[in-house]
Amino acid sequence: MDDHNNLPVVVVDDERDLLNTIAQTLELNDLQPLCFDSGTAALKQLNRDFPGVVVTDINMSPMDGLELMTCIQTIDRELPVILITGHGDISMAVNAIRDGAYEFIEKPFTGKQLVSVIQRALERRHLVLENRALKQELAVHSAPGSRILGNASNMKRLRNRIHQVLDAPADILIHGETGTGKELVARYLHEHSSRRQHPFVAINCGAVPENLIESELFGHESGAFTGAEKARVGKFEYANGGTLFLDEIESMPASLQIKILRVLEERKVERLGSNKLISLDIRIVAATKVDLLQLAEQGNFREDLYYRLNLVKLNIPPLRERLDDVPLLFEHFALLAAERYQRQLEPTGTEFIDTLLQHHWPGNVRELRNAAERHILTDGFDTFEFREDDTLRDIQARATLPERVEQFERMAIEQSLKQNNGCIKDTMVCLGIARKTLYDKMKKYSLTKDPYKVA
Repeated sequence: MDDHNNLPVVVVDDERDLLNTIAQTLELNDLQPLCFDSGTAALKQLNRDFPGVVVTDINMSPMDGLELMTCIQTIDRELPVILITGHGDISMAVNAIRDGAYEFIEKPFTGKQLVSVIQRALERRHLVLENRALKQELAVHSAPGSRILGNASNMKRLRNRIHQVLDAPADILIHGETGTGKELVARYLHEHSSRRQHPFVAINCGAVPENLIESELFGHESGAFTGAEKARVGKFEYANGGTLFLDEIESMPASLQIKILRVLEERKVERLGSNKLISLDIRIVAATKVDLLQLAEQGNFREDLYYRLNLVKLNIPPLRERLDDVPLLFEHFALLAAERYQRQLEPTGTEFIDTLLQHHWPGNVRELRNAAERHILTDGFDTFEFREDDTLRDIQARATLPERVEQFERMAIEQSLKQNNGCIKDTMVCLGIARKTLYDKMKKYSLTKDPYKVA
């Protein structure tokens, strides 16, 4: 990590003058001091995701610095704790180092000494959190079930957002263009949440005739209307305990929107022809490809329903805004297609990948998946069915030369890592670059050797 600016440093000392002096020193070095006169108050600021470090005096009352360190270790053993010691505390501090303290500083100390130790500790903290994130990402990508693939920054933000709300007791609105994978995100939410042992029920609000959708959602009793010969459980009731996915929510008939709102508010549903309310323990995930607020302002969608659904919003970026992920996604879909159709998957060259990167992908991930399947079915002879207006002029307008060069460079490094099973030495030779250059470029493009290793 090259920049420690504005990172938080928790400082704990019951001597107000020393606390103020340390705070001023940190501020002068572009660090963000969070000052506390007791360990108890400081602990409230800490969790496993805290990006900073802790500086604490040993001699404090009622909780001393060693007791505070022990409490911090129950939160996160890898959160660096720097101890401030008096002369008589040195042996105690040395023992604390063995017990997991990052470092100790003996009084009196200079501001330069303190800042130097803190910056090294921040570097350690950054690496710990980065490694955790990578391990979590690898675990997610290798787990069975739905996967949200992509290394682009906007996809990483989306995954982080999803993991923040996996088990939150909140309904979710997913927004994305056609083909971006809204149902995939909904399934991922369900399969990685505490509701995964219960049903995931999906219904496309635009695909069910208006005269049937109320019965589909709420169910009905026998004789509730002409043709209702026996009772039927609706989607809300069937999804009880799990997740109900309402796709194309913008197509919901206006007459039904108020009833949907009531269910969302009360968490109870009533079958057609019945007076009995059925309690629901359910998460609603709605998806739309349009701007619902704009639709509401035009009078074509209930504003109160929009605000009820929009408690948590997940925006899926279109594929043209994450072109760096195109090679990864294409290979993923091609592998699946090769297995499904019992065909051989031939390696793709840089020219082929460059053609993929030049396309606008108006159909998003769905279009890319179809291209990968065509590639397998036709042995690569009919992969592309791009529109004639997708010309070089359009491509150049979307990507500058440096952006095209970066896309090619990242793709070349990924391919070489793959061909060499993640071996750094062989990759260096293949690419004709020094080890440091390779590592710098891998860091730049958020690449690691781990996904390419052969067990």
